[in-house]
Amino acid sequence: MASLSTRIVIRATNRELDIPTGLFINNEFVPSADSPNDLIHLVNPATEETICSVAAGSVKDIDIAVAAARKAFNTTWGKNVTGFERSKLLNKLADLIERDQDILAEVESLNNGKPFKIARDFDIGDSIQCLRYYAGWADKITGQTIEVDNKTKLAFTRHDPIGVCGQIIPWNYPINMWAWKVGPALACGCTIVMKPSELTPLTALMLSKLIAEAGFPPGVVNTIPSLGSVGGAALSAHMDVDKVAFTGSTVTGRKVMEAAAKSNLKKVSLELGGKSPQLVFESADLEQAANWACLGVLYNTGQDCTAGSRLYVQDTIYDKFVSLLVSKAKELVIGDGFDEKSGGGPLVSKTQFDKVWRYIESGRAQGAKVALGGQKRPGKGFFVDPTIFTDIDANMDIVRDEIFGPVLAVGRFKTEEEGISLANDTSYGLGAGLHSNDANQCMRVSSALEAGTVWVNQYNLLNNNVPFGGKKQSGIGRELGSYALDEYTSVKAVHWNFGEKLDWPL
Repeated sequence: MASLSTRIVIRATNRELDIPTGLFINNEFVPSADSPNDLIHLVNPATEETICSVAAGSVKDIDIAVAAARKAFNTTWGKNVTGFERSKLLNKLADLIERDQDILAEVESLNNGKPFKIARDFDIGDSIQCLRYYAGWADKITGQTIEVDNKTKLAFTRHDPIGVCGQIIPWNYPINMWAWKVGPALACGCTIVMKPSELTPLTALMLSKLIAEAGFPPGVVNTIPSLGSVGGAALSAHMDVDKVAFTGSTVTGRKVMEAAAKSNLKKVSLELGGKSPQLVFESADLEQAANWACLGVLYNTGQDCTAGSRLYVQDTIYDKFVSLLVSKAKELVIGDGFDEKSGGGPLVSKTQFDKVWRYIESGRAQGAKVALGGQKRPGKGFFVDPTIFTDIDANMDIVRDEIFGPVLAVGRFKTEEEGISLANDTSYGLGAGLHSNDANQCMRVSSALEAGTVWVNQYNLLNNNVPFGGKKQSGIGRELGSYALDEYTSVKAVHWNFGEKLDWPL
């Protein structure tokens, strides 16, 4: 039987850590029920060395975890605990994450590759705020009292917790996406079976330890590392899962939705891919627009569902802006996550590295001009430097497809109408941005852009109290803000007769 923990050394800090490697069910780490020797081997993307191996959950393990979540929902959670108590536990969890912020950031950097300072200050810092935000909501989930007939009847609504939730999270923001899913679900009184990405499950397992330490009852949160085709598919099709939340590719999102429909028609929320545009108008502050454009496509080394990977610049400023943009992008250091100079890390895996390079080669082959980058580095690690293409057209793969790497396609437009048309020419609708100092133009264009989130004179920054989600093939439902609570509740209408007498027969 495989061990349920392993000791790893963070070389950059000389810290030794015991990392849980089992499945987390009922507040305990356990081996797989029927495949204890099946393991997922995890790789450090900066060195290509194996970090450790964790248990690979099976379909039977998903069944056991769902049963644990259902029991907790019916006995120690759900409608059996007050909003005040849920709030108290969420705040305690946030406190524990804050206590362990450095340790979690080190493991996140090791497993995912992103810079330690960004994992600590942005991903985890934001996750702590997210949990505290939803802790504040836990005792404020209310319905309505509705006038029907003041003399004889009234109606009221209850926003009940929807039940057992399958939550499938991606590898690009492992801790952040965990918090986005866990916060509103627990605030509403739901129980969870979490399926972290098979590439980056380590921090989800560490957070599971904190769930138990915080005092959540057994079964409220369960964590099953598993291949997506096993654990993700099983959760999506499970007859006793009431809701599935998925963040990932549009291709997989379709499979999740199909499985949910073919099983028990469970509620579904999907945060999927994007090919997000930014428009730079001639009135913009070009220095700032270039900074935000770089952040938009290079943050997290481009591994971001809202990455502003299509940039359209008004023709009157095109040459000047592209020159400025290239000089800014050159300044970003892509390197080891534990190097203080690094503003971006490697791509998460060899598979992702190969995919991004196929798109870079495709851009060249289809006639785009390389303005920056496009050269492979020697040595180990899945590093890709910022790459900017110009002279693009709408039919190129680098313009149509989500790449999920630090690759930017830059085009031009003459009029506001043409810019909007180019921006909206995509099957996706997750994010969009515009840069202009004309207030009327900002209002017109932000209204016309077909995206769930539009940034004006900034890009890629989100707030826990503002909803986030997509249009078109970028998803269904909303995360963050009060809107996320709707994804984890079911509205029940209660009709109360206190005065009408029914005559019978009719």
